[in-house]
Amino acid sequence: MSNRPTKFMRETLTIKTSHVLPPDTNHHGTLFGGKLMAYIDDTASIAATKFARNPIVTASTDSVDFIKPIRVGDAVTLEAMVTYTGRSSMEVFVKITSERLLTGEKAIAALSFLTFVAIDENGRPVEVPIVVPETDQEKWLNETAKRRAEHRKMRKRESEELAQFFSE
Repeated sequence: MSNRPTKFMRETLTIKTSHVLPPDTNHHGTLFGGKLMAYIDDTASIAATKFARNPIVTASTDSVDFIKPIRVGDAVTLEAMVTYTGRSSMEVFVKITSERLLTGEKAIAALSFLTFVAIDENGRPVEVPIVVPETDQEKWLNETAKRRAEHRKMRKRESEELAQFFSE
């Protein structure tokens, strides 16, 4: 059994809401994907830092699955929380919802998983607490994280092989 400290997932919950304005959108009147990705990284990094209470770096963005367009005039809300921890790494889940402000209609617009690593002042990885899920949703996210971690490792190996191929 580990003597590492523990923290509840709920302690990392980070919520950001923004109004989608015309400069944030493309010629279709929907939020730029890159703008949403910046919001995702920002919100997820806050959740990871709250958890680690150390500087963090983004190790990977597993996916950003765009499910429904976010339109000009909508509110976009991002909810991020640490769902799984390794020794120094943290998986962060981000749920993105859109809300038609004039009608109150809400929908899940995107989902994303990212991985962060806690570092010390010299940039070396440092140990993080163990995350503890409480609700059924949190338990599911935590229990399925090992499968996502295996995919992440496989994808990283493939990326390293590809980088080697193109550096020759």
